[in-house]
Amino acid sequence: MSGTVQFRIGTQVSCTDGPCGELKRVVVDPVARSVTHLAVEPAHREGLARLVPVDRASTTADGIRLDCTIAEFEQLSPAEETLFVPGTRGYDLYGSEQVLSWPYYQLGDTVMFPEDEGKFSQTVTTDTVPRGEVAVQRGAHVHATDGPIGQVQGLVVDASSDHVTHVLLQEGHLWGRKQVAIPISAVTQLDDGIGVSLSKHEVGELPPVSIASDSGPQ
Repeated sequence: MSGTVQFRIGTQVSCTDGPCGELKRVVVDPVARSVTHLAVEPAHREGLARLVPVDRASTTADGIRLDCTIAEFEQLSPAEETLFVPGTRGYDLYGSEQVLSWPYYQLGDTVMFPEDEGKFSQTVTTDTVPRGEVAVQRGAHVHATDGPIGQVQGLVVDASSDHVTHVLLQEGHLWGRKQVAIPISAVTQLDDGIGVSLSKHEVGELPPVSIASDSGPQ
């Protein structure tokens, strides 16, 4: 896969001045079949993931490197949004469209909403992606024409165009620990799981991926 890079979900990500987290999701334009953003979440800081434009990221032997400082990374658009559940504490004051930015907003016992006394706060967190695009995350199910074949491990991307060339299947699927890369030309669905136009047998006949020879992170 000369001229490609691998965006393996779970890979460590660094800024110019130090580590900033790990790759949680890859955002794809399903029409152009190209990667547009990476969702990177700081270690042990769930809910603070940021959307990083893919042209600000490059791969190294140690992982993914961004061309920004940690402070600049923290100013990027959130990759998640948290909303109050209707009818729970805080909903009437902030409304259904209020986005909570953790941890700057706390829902501890010291925060009081007089009109919601006796209620508990409940929130729901969802991914935020540009309109018309989809987030591919580790563990998303991959379906052949005759049934499920495994889960997503990451994407292989053309280094010059950011176009997706292959979908990587997670280790431990039907073929043991062989790494399988499904050509993007065989992908029929990229939202709510990934569908391919190949049978289980045809996927099993694909050549294994040689991780050591790729330019992407291990």
